[in-house]
Amino acid sequence: MDLKAAIDLIQHSISRAFLVGGFVRDELLGIASKDADIEVFGMPIETLERRLHDLFDGGVVTVGRSFGVFKVMLGNGVEVDVAIPRRESKSGKGHKDFAVEGDPDMSIQEAARRRDFTINAMYRDLISGELVDPFEGAIDLASKTLRAVDTKTFVEDPLRIYRAVQFVARFGLTVEQETFELMKKMVHEGELDHLPAERITAEIKKLLLQADKPSTGFELMKALGIIDKYYPELVVLEDTPQEPDWHPEGNVWIHTMLVLDQASRISRRKNENPFERFTEEERLQIVLGALCHDLGKPSTTAIGEKDGVKRIRSLGHEEAGVEPTKSLLAKWSFGEAVRDAALVSAKEHLKPGMLSIQIDKDKMNEEQYVNSVRKLLKRIHPVSWRILLAISEADYRGRTLPGVDIEPHIASDRMQKVIIDHQLAEASTKPLVSGSDLIPLGVEAGPRMGEIIKKIEEARDAGEIKTREEALEMVEEIVRSR
Repeated sequence: MDLKAAIDLIQHSISRAFLVGGFVRDELLGIASKDADIEVFGMPIETLERRLHDLFDGGVVTVGRSFGVFKVMLGNGVEVDVAIPRRESKSGKGHKDFAVEGDPDMSIQEAARRRDFTINAMYRDLISGELVDPFEGAIDLASKTLRAVDTKTFVEDPLRIYRAVQFVARFGLTVEQETFELMKKMVHEGELDHLPAERITAEIKKLLLQADKPSTGFELMKALGIIDKYYPELVVLEDTPQEPDWHPEGNVWIHTMLVLDQASRISRRKNENPFERFTEEERLQIVLGALCHDLGKPSTTAIGEKDGVKRIRSLGHEEAGVEPTKSLLAKWSFGEAVRDAALVSAKEHLKPGMLSIQIDKDKMNEEQYVNSVRKLLKRIHPVSWRILLAISEADYRGRTLPGVDIEPHIASDRMQKVIIDHQLAEASTKPLVSGSDLIPLGVEAGPRMGEIIKKIEEARDAGEIKTREEALEMVEEIVRSR
C-alpha cells in the first residue's frame, strides 16, 4: 500500500482526522512527502488503536499507547504516524524527559500550540480538504518566514534550534527577529548542552542532504552562536587567511562554505556518467568530506615573503586535518563509513590535482601516473575513488576565481579515465600474487609467504614491476637467493 492509499483509507474510515505538520507544509510548497502525520480528534485512544489494526491488518506499531501515538508501516521506508492530540511539558534537560498526556477532546488551536514553527502548525481536514491554520503558517510560508508558534512552549525543546537551521537552508527562509533572539538566548544559556548526539545528527543530516545550499544552515548556526560554543574545529576557520591568488573569496570559512555548496550540487547532479551517480550514503560522505577537507589549515597556515611579496601557505594541512576531523565527527553519530570518507578528504583532497599537474609539467610519465593513482586508491580503501574525486572537484570549484564553477575539472576527468581504462579500483586492493601462486614455487604457508608478498607489493609501488608475470619472476629470484 502506498502513502496516498493509506491516507484515503483513513479518510473514509475515521472522522475528524487531519493531516498535520510537514506533510501540509510540503503540500503547499509542491513537494512530495514520503511520510505523513495524522491527528485524530474526538476518538478515545482504545477505539483509535482498534480501528487502525482493523484497517491495516496488524501493520501498526504502538509508539505510545498511554498517550495515543501509533505508527503505520507501509513498507519501503514509508510510514504514517497517527495520534490523538497531546500535551507535552518538559520535566528534564535537553530533548528528553517530557511528560506527555493524550487528550482527544483538545481543540485544534490548543493542539497546534505545542508545535515548533507556524509553518508546521497547519492542519488539512481529510474529509473536507479545508486548511485549518490557527497561527497563520501559510502566510509565513508564502513570505518565507520562520516563526515560533509560541515562545513560551518553544523553549521546552532546544532541538528545535537545529530544526530551524535545516528548515532555513532547505526552504530558503528568514528567521523572524523575535524567534531569532529567543534561539540565540537559548544557545547562550547552554540549552543545547544536553541534546543527544543522535538527535543533532538527524537534523544535520537533513541539512546536508536536503538543502540546495547547506552553507545557509551553517551560517545561521554561526549567527546563533552554535559554532562558537560547540564546534571549535570550525570556529578557527574564519580566522585563517588564504593566498588571494588562489582564494580571492577570503578566509577558510568562506572557502569551506563554497566547497560545501559545490559538493551538495555535485553529489546530486543528473549525470549520464554512471560513475558520477551517488547513493544517499555516498552523498553524505561527499558533503561531510567537503566540510572537513581544510580543517588542518588553521594549525599550519603561515604568512611569509618570497621575492618581497607576501605569501600565505598552509604546508602540511592535509595530515594536520586528521585530528580536528576526528574531533568534529565525534560530536555526531554518522558512522564509520562517513568518518573514513571525511578522513580521506582531509588527507588526500589535493592529490588528484597534484598528480595531474605533475604529468602536465612532464615530471611524471603516463606509466608513473597510473601507478601513482593505483597507490592512491590503495591508501584510501575502502572509501570509493568516486567520493574523493567529487570532493576534489568541489574544492576546486569552491572559489571565486573566474570560470572555476563551470570549466572542466581536468584532474578528475583524467584520473577517472585512467581508473576505468586500467581497472585500478580492483587492482588497488588485489596483490599481484597470492599464496596459491607461491606454494608451487616452494614457498610454504607462514610468515615468510607474507613477507614475500609484501616485498612484491613494495616493488610494485616503487614502479619496479607492473605485471603478474614480473612478480612471479621476482618470487623465483627471491626463492633462489635464499
